Amino acid sequence: MKPQLKSLYDYYVIDRTHRSLRTPCGIDFSAEFSALGLDPAERMCRRFERVTAMELPRILPDEQIVLTRSVSEIGDIFTEEEWKKIRAEHYVHESGYVSNLSPDYEGMIRDGFDARYGDADAHQRRMMDAIAALCDRYREEAERMGREDVAMVLSRVPRKGARNFREALQFFRILHFSLWLEGDYHNTVGRFDQYIYPYYKKDRDAGVYTKEEAFDLLCDFFLSFNKDSDMYFGQQQGDNGQSMVLGGTDIDGNDCYNELSELCLLASGELKLIDPKINLRVNKNTPLEVYEAGSRLTKAGLGFPQYSNDDVVIEGLEKMGYAREDAVNYVVAACWEFIIPGVGDDIANIGALNLPLAVDKTLRAHGAACADFESFFAEVKKEIRAECDRIGENIHDVYFVPSPFMDLLRKGRKYRNFGVHGCGVASAADALAAIKKHVYDEKTLSVSQLIDAMDHNFENDPVLLHKLRYESPKMGCEGGESAADMSVRVLDAFSEALSGRTNCLGGHWRAGTGTAMFYLWHAAELGATADGRRNGEPFGTNFSPSLFAKTEGPVTVVEHFTAADMEKTLNGGPLTLEFASSMFSEEDSIRKLAMLIKYFISRRGHQLQLNAVNPERMREAQRDPDAYRQLVVRIWGWSAYFVELDKPFQDHVIARQEYSL
Repeated sequence: MKPQLKSLYDYYVIDRTHRSLRTPCGIDFSAEFSALGLDPAERMCRRFERVTAMELPRILPDEQIVLTRSVSEIGDIFTEEEWKKIRAEHYVHESGYVSNLSPDYEGMIRDGFDARYGDADAHQRRMMDAIAALCDRYREEAERMGREDVAMVLSRVPRKGARNFREALQFFRILHFSLWLEGDYHNTVGRFDQYIYPYYKKDRDAGVYTKEEAFDLLCDFFLSFNKDSDMYFGQQQGDNGQSMVLGGTDIDGNDCYNELSELCLLASGELKLIDPKINLRVNKNTPLEVYEAGSRLTKAGLGFPQYSNDDVVIEGLEKMGYAREDAVNYVVAACWEFIIPGVGDDIANIGALNLPLAVDKTLRAHGAACADFESFFAEVKKEIRAECDRIGENIHDVYFVPSPFMDLLRKGRKYRNFGVHGCGVASAADALAAIKKHVYDEKTLSVSQLIDAMDHNFENDPVLLHKLRYESPKMGCEGGESAADMSVRVLDAFSEALSGRTNCLGGHWRAGTGTAMFYLWHAAELGATADGRRNGEPFGTNFSPSLFAKTEGPVTVVEHFTAADMEKTLNGGPLTLEFASSMFSEEDSIRKLAMLIKYFISRRGHQLQLNAVNPERMREAQRDPDAYRQLVVRIWGWSAYFVELDKPFQDHVIARQEYSL
């Protein structure tokens, strides 16, 4: 790392000096706005104006991409009583603020504020004026410091469109900064290497930058994602949605991976930061060298890139009603959900279905009365549909706080679909395989015996526990083909239960295989289960084997978790594999991992996420957090610093299955 970049890295990431310079806002906007009786859009605009005016420009001597938050704790625009009334009349998703969208950065970076001013509404104009005024203050500070390079960039953007690579990167930072300041969250980066590449190529062709100089600027830009991320809303620190998509194909099927894509992977490897979170779009024709480049990031322990398969995703989105020109432009939301930049208004994580609970409830209500497994599974399908009914009935009159600045960066609300996570797929499939084998086929176990053992957490029948846990079919394990077959049936039942439904916004419902935090929450909703899982044990994260499944290696896991037609459950949710970090001591480990990824894609797997883990190092970090502040791990759809996580999340990462190649 070059000295000037190292000084920025130490300031923002290691020492975090800038955090000590922040000033709490000190204004109770909610009480003030409530007393004035302001409408929501005016509240959002007025808060934005006032906080922006309070921001103090700070520029470090070697810093090229500027804007760093100096005002913290800005508070809500509604009082608790007002939120209570809103929730009584509406369904409020998460915090109630707009999230998980991919704005049209490309258009605004190209046009600039002035070109959009005439079509903007009064609130949007005021907000553009506010952020432009802040940029003016930064420009003045740059001039005072003798930083003519920064001043020159800010004399152009954001009022005018970017003309070159540096102006485009700075303009993105301004827009991203503004969205977070407005209160929007999980603001994704989109297909960064596509909309920024023309500026990069123009400068490279003109000899403005060598490849190495452009790389240095890109690293400075990557650091900007980590300046204020501790202030961003999320389930845990690091869950901030700064997902960047690289590569993929265009509408004609041409490969879009370019030199900027390559530099983004190298920048992540150089900095080893949790943001931006890299996602690679790939397909059956992607060269092995691209997978090798991604595998080097996995080796670094960053928990990304996450891979999405264009061959499956584009076709699947088209079948779900997305226009081809939009489907080929897909990106991922904060974690993995597939969304469309600029025109997508999907709520991709509006609900979650507890699949093991559906199996458990069916076993208790109908297991004894069913003469055979097919009768039993018919009841499981009914329970899955009934749960989807309950999810749908609970979601009506969806309310979001207005977001005038986000609306500036939208080209419409073309898609308003809802996504539902399918949690605990492997646990449900394993339980079904065990029930079929022991209860209905071999008839060596009665329903009442099984339920009694489960109710006692298997403490009264350790032999049965061992049989269910280690001798019954398991997804990802040798001999677990019947469990893999059950996963196909479960996912088909899930997608069928949502198919044809219209949500309250006129969109469709999408089934998925992600879990988010529900792998802990849903597991806590039920006791021991028929797969041998004991009370208190979590499910596997996302689309992955049970934690106690004794898998032989990743190839069988890949084969079992690509058995289903993933186009039917295309809300996203990656197969998640954990590799022992010691595996990468082998010289050919990168190539072997790349070949495994290529095998997964060739089998039409839709999404894959790989981690390099060292459980002992994580245990040491639990004992001595200060010594491991930069230890990065993958949680579900995002990476985090291990020591900043709550202990249940830490323990789950430690307990995950490790593979070797």
